[in-house]
Amino acid sequence: MNDEFLKKLRSAFDLNIYEVKIWTALLSKGVATAGELSDIGVVPRSRSYDILESLEKKGFVIMKLGKPIKYLAVDPNEIMKRVKKSLLDKANSHVKSLESVEKETFFNELNLLFKNGISHIDPTTISGSIRGRNNIYNHLESLIDNAQHNVTIITSEKGLKRKLDRFSDNFKKLSSKGVKVRIAAPLNKDSLKLIEKVKNNLELRNIGKMNARFVLIDGKELVFMISDDQDVHESYEVAIWIKSPFFVNAVDFLVGMSWAKLPRII
Repeated sequence: MNDEFLKKLRSAFDLNIYEVKIWTALLSKGVATAGELSDIGVVPRSRSYDILESLEKKGFVIMKLGKPIKYLAVDPNEIMKRVKKSLLDKANSHVKSLESVEKETFFNELNLLFKNGISHIDPTTISGSIRGRNNIYNHLESLIDNAQHNVTIITSEKGLKRKLDRFSDNFKKLSSKGVKVRIAAPLNKDSLKLIEKVKNNLELRNIGKMNARFVLIDGKELVFMISDDQDVHESYEVAIWIKSPFFVNAVDFLVGMSWAKLPRII
């Protein structure tokens, strides 16, 4: 077993390195004693019983009756089912816990603290940087969902595909609320195929060779990427978020002046 394989098992099944080594050793033997498994897995004998006890509690092994004590391997397919069920149960339990928290009085107090705190901040100072494409998209999703009037997205060819994949359902909800969504991006034949499922929910225009990436929300908030998505790995993507009606409304006005000149697709 190479290190990369063991690393993947640790991550997938939430096991420590000794547990992975003992488990894979038992899988290779089918049935074995703790001593045999410690030798095969190159694990200290003093730890093998504790590790096997842990694996037994997690349902990865079965202790065989008799002397000497031996352990039986459980079918990996069965383990996969158990792990999935356990994760789903934990996730559902956590979601229910969070839902109950939302109904508590103290949660409303948290919202009041936030709103009161924000009201004392100069709008021009509400800004920040966000690192990592997933974090950026999480922030964008929150802004898009809370849009009241309009959302304008200027993006790249690849960015268009990513945003349609990620936000199609969000755009549909906005459309049903009467919020206007418009997107401008470089388009080709492949791009046009992507817009079929969202064509009733937004306005799309071809930006041609212009290279820009930003999102405007209600003329009040702006998120812009500081680099070309072809030049940076998604983990190192950085965006700047600005909440300043004075500045953002000016940018929104300038975009509006140029918008009518862009060829409309849908």
